[in-house]
Amino acid sequence: MYLGAVLGPGVLVLPALANRAAGPASLLAWVLLLLLSVPVAMSFAELGTRYPGGHGVAGFVGHAFGRQAQNTVAWWFYAVGVPVGVLGGALVGGQYVAHAAGGHPLVWGTLILAAAFAANYAGFHVSATVQVLLVGLLTALVATAIAFRLPHVTAADFTPFAPHGWLAVGTAATVLFFAFAGWEAGSHLSGTADPRRATRRTLVVVAVLYLGLAVATVAVPGDVPLAVLLERAFGPAARATTAVAAVLLTFGAVNTYLAGAKELGTAMGLRKPLSVQAGWCAVLLVVTAVWRVELATLMGVTATTLAAVTAAGMAAAVKLLPRRTPPAVALAFTLVVLSFSGWWLLVPAGVSALAWSAARVGRSAASPGPRC
Repeated sequence: MYLGAVLGPGVLVLPALANRAAGPASLLAWVLLLLLSVPVAMSFAELGTRYPGGHGVAGFVGHAFGRQAQNTVAWWFYAVGVPVGVLGGALVGGQYVAHAAGGHPLVWGTLILAAAFAANYAGFHVSATVQVLLVGLLTALVATAIAFRLPHVTAADFTPFAPHGWLAVGTAATVLFFAFAGWEAGSHLSGTADPRRATRRTLVVVAVLYLGLAVATVAVPGDVPLAVLLERAFGPAARATTAVAAVLLTFGAVNTYLAGAKELGTAMGLRKPLSVQAGWCAVLLVVTAVWRVELATLMGVTATTLAAVTAAGMAAAVKLLPRRTPPAVALAFTLVVLSFSGWWLLVPAGVSALAWSAARVGRSAASPGPRC
């Protein structure tokens, strides 16, 4: 379950986006984020142990800085992280289906997204057993692709190493942050697992898979590197298998995020939170289709918002935990990654402004008027 929280459909396409941003130097971004993951993951594991009912990062932030800060982080998740993230995830699955069966990725992605909403309206939730099977399938596919590709990697694949300059490594790290979200899972699973032990094991597996995938895909062309690698290993027959696996993985992740958004929206006091998500996703889908928004932009917006959430969580950890050095280091690293986000930073900043404004209006409406 911890692996399922970190691994997801993003790994199917993020290597290509990172290579496009920084070339072979994107390897440095993978290493940087893996190093960042250690203090982030262990800090969240410690917070999950101390505050098992904290309801994730927003709960930790609420314990540390109060209800308004908690609401702001919750809105980052609900208004940006979930709708933009599930749309980007659905389009990842759509790319793999289009690669195998033809058609437009946006059409296939829309169908995946619609199926996930229909499943949630029907009350269907992917069971823990199914999630474990999906994560196992993803791990097997990635490991197989790495095993067949690594013997054929040569020094020429890394030349030129930084074709877009060294600052592009920071841009690649911003996009890749999407693949490193999920460490706050310890706060939700602490009642049934030891967060520290599970986090340590997950860190090892994620490090091996991510670094292996980064090296294996460094010179692989196209937007679906995993499919290309598997086709080289097993021939055209692997195309359909990879597409089916991508759909299942994408559906599982999108379905889980929508279910979480439904619960989060209810806790925030929203009426029909799933319908609000459906409407917002529909608007984003139309915007993506009309203005031809690239997948890299969707991933970048989501990753920036998740990085802001992580920074807020690490700031809470600095205040709440007795050992403050690891979360302080993680906070500093995350702020460095955020500094490369550019205009994408306007998204969480705008949501913050709206959340604070709404809170002030609510307080003004609730306060008694002047006495006559």
